[in-house]
Amino acid sequence: MLTSTEAIPSKNMKDFFNVTPLEKVFEYIRMFPVVAVEAISIETATERILAQDISSDEDVPGFSRSTMDGYAVYAASTFGASEGNPAYLTIDGAISMGENPTTTIVPGQAIRISTGGMLPQGADSVVMMEYATEIDETTLEIYKSVAPGGNVITKGEDIQKGQSLLSAGTKLRPQEIGLLAALGIEQVDVYKKPMVGIISTGDEIVPIQNTPGPAQVRDINSYSISSQVVQAGGMPLSFGIIKDNYDALLETCRHALQKTDMLIISGGSSVGTRDLTIEVLESLSDAKILVHGIPISPGKPTILARADKKPIWGLPGHVTSAMVVFDQVVRPFIAHAAGINTESKQHVRLISAKISRNVASTQGRTDFIRVRLKQSDDGLLAEPVLGKSGLINTMLQANGLVEVDMNTEGLDKGADVLVIPL
Repeated sequence: MLTSTEAIPSKNMKDFFNVTPLEKVFEYIRMFPVVAVEAISIETATERILAQDISSDEDVPGFSRSTMDGYAVYAASTFGASEGNPAYLTIDGAISMGENPTTTIVPGQAIRISTGGMLPQGADSVVMMEYATEIDETTLEIYKSVAPGGNVITKGEDIQKGQSLLSAGTKLRPQEIGLLAALGIEQVDVYKKPMVGIISTGDEIVPIQNTPGPAQVRDINSYSISSQVVQAGGMPLSFGIIKDNYDALLETCRHALQKTDMLIISGGSSVGTRDLTIEVLESLSDAKILVHGIPISPGKPTILARADKKPIWGLPGHVTSAMVVFDQVVRPFIAHAAGINTESKQHVRLISAKISRNVASTQGRTDFIRVRLKQSDDGLLAEPVLGKSGLINTMLQANGLVEVDMNTEGLDKGADVLVIPL
């Protein structure tokens, strides 16, 4: 909802500019619950958030195995072997894949073995086929010595019985799925994906299939925010476009809260005589306005409320402001609801670069500068993408954000910066 700032009551103006520092906003994360848990097959668990700790009840591998095609030996039998002075061992048969060998190797003996084959008793290493020649059916000539443990994975070398491996809150990547498979775990408990409701407000907003008339714009935010929700690990649920009508917005919010874990209202966070969002939020069950204004740019007129123990966001109507606020402020709340450990920053990947030009900033607020990364002879440059917050094209051109601290008076050309990928 893009509203006028005329005829603003002094009380509203005072309340609005009582902004909440970002650190305080993030303290509210723990106020809200985590979603429920469900058991799913590991075949569908990729990118889901683990809701249980995983420990191993077995050694992996469960036996010592060869990593090469060659000959299982007692390593000391090969010491000193070279092309000029080879070692000679007696061949005592072969081990087939999947076979549990009954033969015990003694010094001076060797057994043929394939990659992945189980080592027999007495063998502690494998001589690679490239460094050995069978002189006859029972005699093996070795041209290179092997150390104990050479070309072998020992029992429990990968995973030991009783070892703690994964903790609740871990996002399951292909490597974690592979680990679960290695342990024979077919199903895991994961957190359900948070259901995030999205309401787009404003008399000027029309569906994207419509041709906008005078003073109208298409509903961009419902789609861009829905996409961001998916990237954040949630499930978006659109409740359509609501005009500037108190009863309609209140009814839609009540309905949305029954079906979702979080609600985002796009528009209606700016101060103005037609701003109904605060009034509607205060009318909801067990409602409390936690934040009305954050000292960041873009996105200062952001609202955070609580109703029915669920977070409700009022995001700015300008598309760039809404997307930046979502990325930097709303996303951690979705991560918390999804069961992710939000105190860990290991999942945040920052890119080092140098700013390509001087950037002005205002003390007392945190600025998020849209940048485009570009390789140069001097290294990676972050080029500011300038433009008003209502221009979607600026987000299209940018592939990162640079955070300028509220106590910093801008950046000088060539300054080292950390880029937050978009």
